[in-house]
Amino acid sequence: MKEYCGVVGIYGNKNASQLAYLALYALQHRGEESAGIVTFDGKKTHLHKGMGLVGDLFKEADLKKLKGSIAIGHVRYSTTGSSTVKNVQPLLINLDSGGFALAHNGNLTNSVELRNELEDSGSILQTTMDSELIVHFLVRDHQNNYRGKVMPIVQRLEGAFSFVIMINDSIYAMRDPHGFRPLCIGKLDGGYVVASETCALDMIQAQYVRDVEPGEIVILDKNGLTSLKSPEQKRHAFCIFEYIYFSRPDSNIFTKSVYLTRKNLGRMLAKEYPVEADMVMPIPDSGTYAALGYAEESHIPLEMGFVRNHYIGRTFIQPSQLIRDFKVKIKLNPIRDVLKDKRVVIVEDSIVRGTTSRGRVRALRQAGAKEIHMRVSCPPLISPCFYGIDFPTKKELIASSHTIEEIREFIGVDTLKYLSLDGMLSSMMLPKEEFCTACFTGNYPTTICKPPSKKALEKTRCQGLEIK
Repeated sequence: MKEYCGVVGIYGNKNASQLAYLALYALQHRGEESAGIVTFDGKKTHLHKGMGLVGDLFKEADLKKLKGSIAIGHVRYSTTGSSTVKNVQPLLINLDSGGFALAHNGNLTNSVELRNELEDSGSILQTTMDSELIVHFLVRDHQNNYRGKVMPIVQRLEGAFSFVIMINDSIYAMRDPHGFRPLCIGKLDGGYVVASETCALDMIQAQYVRDVEPGEIVILDKNGLTSLKSPEQKRHAFCIFEYIYFSRPDSNIFTKSVYLTRKNLGRMLAKEYPVEADMVMPIPDSGTYAALGYAEESHIPLEMGFVRNHYIGRTFIQPSQLIRDFKVKIKLNPIRDVLKDKRVVIVEDSIVRGTTSRGRVRALRQAGAKEIHMRVSCPPLISPCFYGIDFPTKKELIASSHTIEEIREFIGVDTLKYLSLDGMLSSMMLPKEEFCTACFTGNYPTTICKPPSKKALEKTRCQGLEIK
């Protein structure tokens, strides 16, 4: 499972590039593939971006070159578009009227239609990302009245998006009408901050003000904060996987605590599927807080049966079969003295293909666990996501074509239980009608266009666009 993206905007602070850097550090979990920062000094824009982690890409000398009191930043894991340098965000366009830069979290579901329209009108697209489309729509008529034309353009976009756009000396922050992706506003030293998660505000000691509302465009400029709201209201469809897996536990997402929500999921899991056991243990790190809730509710001791090597990330090089065979132990090592002859409940946040869980269970067996009972803090994943989470295709989701008993046998646990859909929704701290649960139900809150066949795609002008 790939993660997606994190965005940040800093307005009105002489240390904008340093603050953007620290905020991106806090959002690193949302994308480890690439990162970038664009600043504006009142006359021209400055850009530094590349492939890799925030801490590796930005040195002190790089930040000093990023002059100005306005900055936007981005961390990425590709969901639409290839994993190449040209797709690294923020996207920057230098116009006669000034600089224009954009950072995007989400996925547009009508990108093929929009791309063809742009190419028919003569636009030359430089990337394979859907994020580039809005740039072309905003600048193609050569009129600088962005405030007047941004809402009509945004209303044409379908799918999930949280945009942070820098247009000269202003920042535009916006969310799609369904509110799939989070975006919050903070204040700092008389200026403003927008970010994907509140943990980024905490990092730079900004005071949380509120979330950007679904369908809202917030403009930050010399006049302060201005709000533009779409007259068309749509049903909220907050991504529930933000709570289950993606967001940092110290963040508030959609105004509610990720930490407390994950504990609620664990408590509900213990109510629905209790088991006699000697210990509860999480799969670090995203399963930790659900495991804590399970242990508290069931009155079974919580133990850390796995120790995680925090120096191994998603980019770990696996040059030979020998090293690939040891990848589970390289990242997570079981503690034999804790596990030997114990009945163990392991709490996972989710199961995608099942291969990773199978390797972890094998390691626990080898460490001496007598019984292994797996509890999962969400329902089975049966459908792909089209809104910015790069779940595999349906055929690669093990629960889409296998029963729970078949999954249990494949993974190798004594029992396997998933949290029910009702149990998951009742664990949320918001009304259940507010959430998108398409990956569990196959019921999408927006129209999903059927991707064209390979033969049809070869004939279209958007051959470079990767369609899942």
